[in-house]
Amino acid sequence: MVAKNAPVLSTRALNRATMERQLLLRRTAVPVKDVVTRLVGLQAQNTRPPYFQLYSRIEGFDPAELSALMESREVVRIVTLRSTIHTHTADDALTLRPLVQPARDRELKMFRSGLTGVDLDRLAVLGKELVEERPRTMKELREELTVHWPDAEPRALAVAARCLLPLVQVTPRGMWGRSGQVALTTVEHWLDRVSHPAPAPDGTVLRYLGAFGPASVKDMQMWAGLTRLREVFERLRPRLVTFRDEHGVELFDLPDAPRPGPDVPAPVRFLPEFDNVLLGHADRTRVIPAAYKGRNGVGNQAYGTVLVDGFLAAIWRLDETADDARITVQALGGLGGAQREEITQEAVELLTVMSAAPAHDVRFAPFIDFGD
Repeated sequence: MVAKNAPVLSTRALNRATMERQLLLRRTAVPVKDVVTRLVGLQAQNTRPPYFQLYSRIEGFDPAELSALMESREVVRIVTLRSTIHTHTADDALTLRPLVQPARDRELKMFRSGLTGVDLDRLAVLGKELVEERPRTMKELREELTVHWPDAEPRALAVAARCLLPLVQVTPRGMWGRSGQVALTTVEHWLDRVSHPAPAPDGTVLRYLGAFGPASVKDMQMWAGLTRLREVFERLRPRLVTFRDEHGVELFDLPDAPRPGPDVPAPVRFLPEFDNVLLGHADRTRVIPAAYKGRNGVGNQAYGTVLVDGFLAAIWRLDETADDARITVQALGGLGGAQREEITQEAVELLTVMSAAPAHDVRFAPFIDFGD
């Protein structure tokens, strides 16, 4: 039960706390690997967003730094939180993947009709042998596994292997300026290390609050793709402080975590599609105003987010060729002249670091019709 005397945090106060934890109030000089750890990974559904996430958070960020960590296998691309690909440190990949296995088990149940007669234990053994012999694409996995279960649905066989096994995408996939199809092997084989047993979720709850708090139980469950975490929060309650949001929802936080005042300035930031901060809560109004819900994409197509004063205020798109790179910004509401100038300056700086094209351009223009 929410304590009636728990302090109330306004939406702006929650925004500033989240911006601070996410390194979006000021860029940091902390090394890339440490930032990836602090944020408990980077959403990496597409290959480029992790680089843009780090650009907006690290002073003097060079994309080659993250690529070097990938090449040395200090960070990896692996399906974890919300059953989505994330860029994690090697240590986190070995611990978080077992923790979120229940979500992969639920995903597997969706494909059971295509797996009639399939011995899942045997499939896991065969799949492990195949991807550790050499990295395999999903197409290769389907073809190899169909030999053993010709009556099963091929896609279901490959999905089952992906759910049962902790598979990483091997390089050069995900490296800056390089391309490569998705090829998979086990995290243990890629890192030459043994996975840890699934840990108690307590430590991850504390890390989540450090990166996304103050937050509710539902927020944490949405972020992780897990259920039944209420008892974990209750177990940790003596170590935490509690607040309420403006709707009376109980929020938990670390006692010594920073909670800046609501009037602390927040600079313009360009975030990629699927940035951590956009997906870290069930109630996302601390970053996305209710009026703009669903406005950072259409259907399955997501676009970058421009934060102004800490909140979604515009979307952006990068169009790039060998000769020029252009950022187009579409405002979702009215922007003042000073805000447009700050957005333009931030866009120019982004292009200077993140594009090799010799010519750059920034313009304000609509590129999505929301059908209003």
